[in-house]
Amino acid sequence: MDSKGSIMSDLSSIKPVVEAKSLIKTFGRVVGLNSANLELYPGEVLAVIGDNGAGKSTLIKCISGAETPDSGQILIDGEEVSFKSSLDARAFGIETVYQTLAVAPALDIASNLYLGREKRKSGILGSVFRKLDHSGMRTTAKEQMTKLGIGTLQDMSQAVETLSGGQRQAVSVARAEAFGSKVVILDEPTAALGVRESNQVLKMIELMRDRGLPIILISHNMPPVSEAADRIHVQRLGRRAAVVTPQTQTMNDAVAIMTGALKVDEKDQALGPVRVPATA
Repeated sequence: MDSKGSIMSDLSSIKPVVEAKSLIKTFGRVVGLNSANLELYPGEVLAVIGDNGAGKSTLIKCISGAETPDSGQILIDGEEVSFKSSLDARAFGIETVYQTLAVAPALDIASNLYLGREKRKSGILGSVFRKLDHSGMRTTAKEQMTKLGIGTLQDMSQAVETLSGGQRQAVSVARAEAFGSKVVILDEPTAALGVRESNQVLKMIELMRDRGLPIILISHNMPPVSEAADRIHVQRLGRRAAVVTPQTQTMNDAVAIMTGALKVDEKDQALGPVRVPATA
């Protein structure tokens, strides 16, 4: 067991939490995905990198329900699923934080955390008069922020429009962690953030992983990828070009594969070890 309360295990003995097989997605004559594959294992951070047009966003949108693949399979815990919308994916415990954050600036932190999932008061006030339990939501929102080590946000009644970019990102990640029982997908979580705020987001990712929640991390920023990821999925020309690990390949190797300067046969990819919960 390592210092983070995890163990390292070979992937061959572990069933993926999420698996995409031979996904194809076209937009007219434009090929978004060309027989793309992906595996996400329990308790790991899988980074997905690729140049513009490589299909990484399309791949993630298919897994999160925002897009429907033309063909191929998506499996959750080995069972094939078909997502027609993001709500379908959420029903399976898959939460996504997009780069646009999708927060409601005029609402407070607690209301944003429970956006679309508001709690009502118990009894007749909630069932008949449909009154919201604002105090209850603020209490549990504060607990969620504390659990993720977000000490800069103390007042859950504070409007999100008054927060910094990093604090808004923290609210979005906290919302995903609160309801993402199976997988959390983070799309460029450190984009446009300063060094201190980026480090805060990376710490949140580490805390989620240490609790056994698998994460898909999409990023163009290579240092955070190298620091946070257990494995790195390299997407190129609509399909997976390779899977590497920070322990076995350098960031220069990953970039070379991403740009086509270094060729790797997919069947000979280095899968390496993966971090899984100590209870697994």
